[in-house]
Amino acid sequence: MNNSKITVLGAGSWGTALSLLLHKKGHQVNLWMKEEAQLKKIIATNENSKYLPGVFIPNSLKLFTDIEKAVTDTELVLLTVPSQVIREVIKSAKNYIRPNQIIINASKGLEQNTLMRISEVIKEELPSNPFAALSGPSHAEEVCKNMPTTLAVASEKKEIAELVQDVFITKSFRVYTNPDLIGVELGGALKNVIAFGAGVSDGLGFGDNAKAALMTRGIREIARLGKKMGANLATFAGLTGIGDLIVTCTSMHSRNRRAGILIGEGKTLEETLKKIGMVVEGVTTTKAAYQLSLKHGIEMPITEEIYKVLYEGSNARDAVTNLMTRDRTHEMEEMVEDANIDW
Repeated sequence: MNNSKITVLGAGSWGTALSLLLHKKGHQVNLWMKEEAQLKKIIATNENSKYLPGVFIPNSLKLFTDIEKAVTDTELVLLTVPSQVIREVIKSAKNYIRPNQIIINASKGLEQNTLMRISEVIKEELPSNPFAALSGPSHAEEVCKNMPTTLAVASEKKEIAELVQDVFITKSFRVYTNPDLIGVELGGALKNVIAFGAGVSDGLGFGDNAKAALMTRGIREIARLGKKMGANLATFAGLTGIGDLIVTCTSMHSRNRRAGILIGEGKTLEETLKKIGMVVEGVTTTKAAYQLSLKHGIEMPITEEIYKVLYEGSNARDAVTNLMTRDRTHEMEEMVEDANIDW
């Protein structure tokens, strides 16, 4: 699908990188940001210096702070704002969004107060609009340099997923389709919790053995909750599950890992968030994930210990001891048969 008109809501690192990708492919892109000062600085310097320094932004990329002008007469609306403000941003734009505009979410998180996935938030606010979720192992810093990147797009409707696939796919940006919207959304959100834990492990000075165990057992508890919530287990073995978990747990591009390192080194949460200077989705997602585990009666020991470190003042080193001294169990516990998905 060439030469589409696309609105990108959110000019952080990911929104900027995807805007440049789509613009370079030949789409007409409207990039919206909330702050007038940010817009003026980008125009003056051809660079989004706070979020994506060193990356050239051409004048032909259209920039907006007026959300009505940004979304009017476009075919797709791509959400890249932090998950906790998606509802607020959609509320401000919904009077200008037509029912046939496709909403695509590329943010990874859960709404904290409602515990909703982003697709559920959008369905409440824009019940008539087609929806897709774009997720997978992807750092903005690499995408904007045309480094090979592979993601998945999920939608309840196959034709919407395939349309979004066509919009985004390039020689360096490969997109697969996936029918499992629940699994894709949960994998993208919950891996941030485990990545935060991986950072804590690094900050405490632990090695590769600990991180490998954390990642492996982490994807297991993500899948356990996901299955209970209606996801397909196979999704968590794919790009939006283990793929995204690997990249977020191992890279210094990851804010979640960097934040965890600071906590492991003894910094407070307030000090950590101030030093990172950008949204760390794993912090709010940890609370939502822990509450979901209680709601669904699912055992998620890693998530629980990270929750206690973040919100109950537990010592990070004690949290690791708690995990290592849990009652012994069998590794292959409670894997259930997958359900077939009619897509």
